[in-house]
Amino acid sequence: MNYNYLNFFQIQFVEDKQEFSRFPTKTGRRSLSRSISQSSTDSYGSAASYTDSSDDETSPRDKTQLNSKGTSDFCVKNIKQAEFGRREIEIAEQDMSALISLRKRAQGEKPLAGAKIVGCTHITAQTAVLIETLVALGAQCRWTACNIYSTQNEVAAALSEIGVAVFAWKGESEDDFWWCIDKCVNMEGWQPNMILDDGGDLTHWVYKKYPNVFKKIRGIVEESVTGVHRLYQLSKAGKLCVPAMNVNDSVTKQKFDNLYCCRESILDGLKRTTDVMFGGKQVVVCGYGEVGKGCTAALKAMGSIVYVTEIDPICALQACMDGFRVVKLNEVIRQVDVIITCTGNKNVVTRDQLDRMKNGSIVCNMGHSNTEIDVASLRTPELTWERVRSQVDHVIWPDGKRVILLAEGRLLNLSCSTVPTFVLSITATTQALALIELYNAPEGRYKQDVYLLPKKMDEYVASLHLPTFDAHLTELSDEQAKYLGLNKNGPFKPNYYRYKHASKIP
Repeated sequence: MNYNYLNFFQIQFVEDKQEFSRFPTKTGRRSLSRSISQSSTDSYGSAASYTDSSDDETSPRDKTQLNSKGTSDFCVKNIKQAEFGRREIEIAEQDMSALISLRKRAQGEKPLAGAKIVGCTHITAQTAVLIETLVALGAQCRWTACNIYSTQNEVAAALSEIGVAVFAWKGESEDDFWWCIDKCVNMEGWQPNMILDDGGDLTHWVYKKYPNVFKKIRGIVEESVTGVHRLYQLSKAGKLCVPAMNVNDSVTKQKFDNLYCCRESILDGLKRTTDVMFGGKQVVVCGYGEVGKGCTAALKAMGSIVYVTEIDPICALQACMDGFRVVKLNEVIRQVDVIITCTGNKNVVTRDQLDRMKNGSIVCNMGHSNTEIDVASLRTPELTWERVRSQVDHVIWPDGKRVILLAEGRLLNLSCSTVPTFVLSITATTQALALIELYNAPEGRYKQDVYLLPKKMDEYVASLHLPTFDAHLTELSDEQAKYLGLNKNGPFKPNYYRYKHASKIP
């Protein structure tokens, strides 16, 4: 297959618990009522997001704001934060050299000229670099957030200042979330022809509310397991009328973002929110996919006693061979200190199990969807919610027992901390290339179905990031290439090849 997008760029890349010893008294407890989102939202954001306390309580929907160009086609927390956000973006660019290189190489060709991309992702400094790359390649963009807690307000302001229509702010309500998505899609005189989604909420909204717009979409790029699952459901039902790229299952997403990103950010998120010491703690990680592998490796290296729950015998066997005990959650629920979900499923931790957890236990989620922990079951009159820090709630039982719930069951690392910029560069580069491929593909190459990224694209993304490490690839001789039956320029592995994970940390 001849991939047009690779004509723009050749692979020669030049480096251009907290623990509670006794139950607290009930004196001074506050019951806080907060909305809980029923959307599937979750995945990139900084807990250190800059805020202007002077207008924190005012909803952006109730304010009229103009950027320096006099336009108001955006809705962010405070457009005055744009300068601060610009500095955040510039810092992120320093560790996203491959994506910047892609931008420089392709901006002369403008491979996305005429593309009108509507996006629903985490709005952080790293995703801002992606958005500005798409604009540099010729695209018009309108953007909203896939997670009500992950938006960096200053970054949203910086994007709005340069003319990207952003509708997002940290701490949106459920109604705000869907209003922002609709504002991105429903713009007079502007109709999207490409979708970049993270979780499937945007795709679902366009499919349900604007079916005529959906039919004219040229391609969908989806990066989360939840969103990919929803696309496959549409395809199976015969309702997917546009081609879609499954970025989540690309090698560069699975083996780097899902594994290495979570391996580092799980500790960051737990430390920032709870100050917990990991040594000796008993931790259950629910799910041993790439996210679970990253989490367990990090926790084991810190001296935690780690258990794994799994439904898949192959993943369970991997966990056993990596030195983890595979259990059912009910077998250890009374003794564990921390539960981390990363399955993509629903009701992985139920109210009955939460009732049996010990005092001071921590519960959090590292999967995309906010459905893994049954948080709704905790919003009952007999339980008291006490907000002790940003994104940290103590749920208090009548006998005084406290369970520490992080980010209301949403994605921990992107709601409560940060994620490694370099890893996000890998995913963002993959997303950009997927958009270019779908937009420029000749008629008939992609039908109305869900496609995996071509292996050649995965290898190209990886090659762009190697110069950061001063890595030098060995080249096959003609004789060697013939012996292996390979093209000297790749792809080097068949589509069925499974790259080995590296879950252990020395």
